[in-house]
Amino acid sequence: MMSGDLGNPQARREGVGEVVRRSAARYPEKTALVFGDRSWTYATLLGAAQDAAGDLVSLGVQPGDRVAVLGRNSDNYLIAWLATQLIAAVHVPVNFMLNAREVGYILEHSGAVLALADEDLYTTLEDGAKGRSLGLRLGRLEAPTGSSSQTAAPAISAETVAQIAYTSGTESAPKGAMLSHGALQAQYVSCIVAGEYSGEDVIVQALPLYHCAQMHCFMMPALALGATSVLLGAPAPAAVIGAIAEHRATAFFAPPTVWISLLGDPNFQPATVGTLAKAYYGASIMPVQTVRDLTERLPNLRLWNYYGQTELGPLATCLGPDEQLTKPGSAGRAVLNVETRVVDEDMADVAPGEVGEVVHRSPQVTLGYFNDPEKTQAAFEGGWFHSGDLATRDAEGYITIVDRKKDMINSGGENVSSREVEETLYEHEAVAEVAVISIPDERWIEAVCAVVVLRPDGEVSEDELRAFARERLAGFKVPKRMVFVEELPKNPSGKILKRELRDLHAQATTTA
Repeated sequence: MMSGDLGNPQARREGVGEVVRRSAARYPEKTALVFGDRSWTYATLLGAAQDAAGDLVSLGVQPGDRVAVLGRNSDNYLIAWLATQLIAAVHVPVNFMLNAREVGYILEHSGAVLALADEDLYTTLEDGAKGRSLGLRLGRLEAPTGSSSQTAAPAISAETVAQIAYTSGTESAPKGAMLSHGALQAQYVSCIVAGEYSGEDVIVQALPLYHCAQMHCFMMPALALGATSVLLGAPAPAAVIGAIAEHRATAFFAPPTVWISLLGDPNFQPATVGTLAKAYYGASIMPVQTVRDLTERLPNLRLWNYYGQTELGPLATCLGPDEQLTKPGSAGRAVLNVETRVVDEDMADVAPGEVGEVVHRSPQVTLGYFNDPEKTQAAFEGGWFHSGDLATRDAEGYITIVDRKKDMINSGGENVSSREVEETLYEHEAVAEVAVISIPDERWIEAVCAVVVLRPDGEVSEDELRAFARERLAGFKVPKRMVFVEELPKNPSGKILKRELRDLHAQATTTA
């Protein structure tokens, strides 16, 4: 077929914004979103997004322009995201915990023409833009005016960039992963199939929408199906439990740290949250004992482990409800639209049980890193996307993440998986949370250090916990130092910030 025979691209309408437009046509009066005391049907949500899109056009935003958004969870945040998609602008989400310098870097690197912020974050936005040669406008993130006429939606192809999502930048400046409209829609299908989503779901959505996991694994697939979302500002246990009870919610996603907090709340009981049928977790290790505790507390609850990263939109593999205890600690197998391998440095598949790097091939994969050709080339070496995660793979294709490359500890010439040590310490009844990191050591170069949060009624000494670990681990894996703290530093998604822990304890001396 020649290019002249391809018909009108408007008839194909591949944009992410069409997700809500189609659901509004099917379920105009159904509740799409609840936020605080405001409730949106699919028809009114689409109308607000269209009004906001008109506002963006009136401010001069053109297709392909970058629009940065610095905001906490709200209906206005979601509407602003949808508005960018309706006019083929590129959404640039900004972590609301960043300081002004970090915000300024993203504004400048992305080349944003417009930046919007919540009222209480506006000063941070202004300070971030100061002193930089930026040709951008600043504005408040607020309800659309509805005064602008809606322009015709531009044609959007599968390769059109929908969002530039900046990674956390653990060892260097953040990288902007370009996620296309086609990649995100492939990701939505993968999530719907893997997680057994339904249009009848009522989903409590409490993790930050600026993060791919909440927005693209749960919010957008829910809107595609015509499900109802209850949006919270943060995953505080009391708020989550209250929302589940009030709205008879059936599904909830959170990292293990939040599930552990929920188990510690006396109101997390069948009488209060008994409608909850689907539980999703990801971002970090879920202790096997926590899985058991959840299913004992709520016998009808089914669990899914989601593994992936921003560059895949982010879902790559899934461990389903029937596999939680038969494949404990595993990240599962590749989802519908992803092919996953575990390879050595020569890109050959490693044998079952051997450690290698996780690589992916998928229509979900990022187009590359914005304005960073060198990192893009390195990430796609050999024709696969390199995750930077180390894992093993068993004979049935289930992968188990061993560590991030940067989190692998080399102590006295021996490699130690921080994740393996964490899983072992979680087995102790007094341990609520734990993060294992490396600290400098004159003898071992890197020493294993465990930073531990005890349960409210838990008691264990450093020597007792080390002896517990020594019974279960090889000697070189046993933490040389144990640090007891009240809480672990986490980002808004509940992920433990090991970089902060390494910085904080870098001057520590080992005791064994």
